Amino acid sequence: SSGSRSSSKASVSAAQRRKASSKDNGIFLCYAPLPKDMSDQTQPAAEAAQTGIGPLPATGRDRMRGILRWVIYAVAILVAWPITMTILYAIVPPPFSNVMLLRSMSGNGLNKDWVSLEQISPHLARAVISSEDARFCEHWGVDWTEFQGVIEDAFDDDEGPIRGASTIPMQAAKNLFLWDGRFVIRKGLELPLALWMDLVWSKRRMIEIYLNIVEWAPGVYGAEAAARHHFNKSAKDLSKREAALLAAVLPNPIKRQAGKPSKRVKSITNRILIRMNGMGPYLACLGP
Repeated sequence: SSGSRSSSKASVSAAQRRKASSKDNGIFLCYAPLPKDMSDQTQPAAEAAQTGIGPLPATGRDRMRGILRWVIYAVAILVAWPITMTILYAIVPPPFSNVMLLRSMSGNGLNKDWVSLEQISPHLARAVISSEDARFCEHWGVDWTEFQGVIEDAFDDDEGPIRGASTIPMQAAKNLFLWDGRFVIRKGLELPLALWMDLVWSKRRMIEIYLNIVEWAPGVYGAEAAARHHFNKSAKDLSKREAALLAAVLPNPIKRQAGKPSKRVKSITNRILIRMNGMGPYLACLGP
């Protein structure tokens, strides 16, 4: 019995020594249970806070989602811009066009002066339609007859396409919202824009906007600025031949001049004058 008492005392004293040693070294083991109402999803964040570890860094997938989100926003804005502005331009004159801005950034200058269709000689609208878009009053923005002909020419391996199919609404869409140059993607964007613009605008509004934004010489936009630049007169005072000369330079206003026409420009002008004489029944949409 004396031996058992001595052994129990020894074990108690050993336990006391270990407890005292733990206190001296400042070591305390504490196990605090998590609250019962904490979900499994909040436990990793709580553990991270307890251990001093910050939030997990964004993964490659997270970054791609962010980039994709901004791309979607940008595409939505690009789509909404021409749709919204077409509705606004039905009553408000466009202050500028994309082509104007792009050309001005290349140093061509910006000379323009908006005037209403009533302040433009009727000869000019007739000349431009006769030259650029003979079925202007008949189609709904796209001349599918001409478009089909261009596609057939494109598959002609011997000569390739020999004509274009851009209508006045398509050219207005290009000038207002797109860019210049021969690009397949631009042509693809022109089609729905031209259909939308022709749906929203009347034919008179379409030709009025086109005559005010199209380029007639480097940095010269609109009928009023063109008439003063080439003939030193107002657009409402243009003669039939002067209107035909302006229409003749539209396909290439950078190289062709209406005020000092070359032999080729004069030849094109004569053909436009002949067409104008037979266009009367096809210009009914220009009436008030």
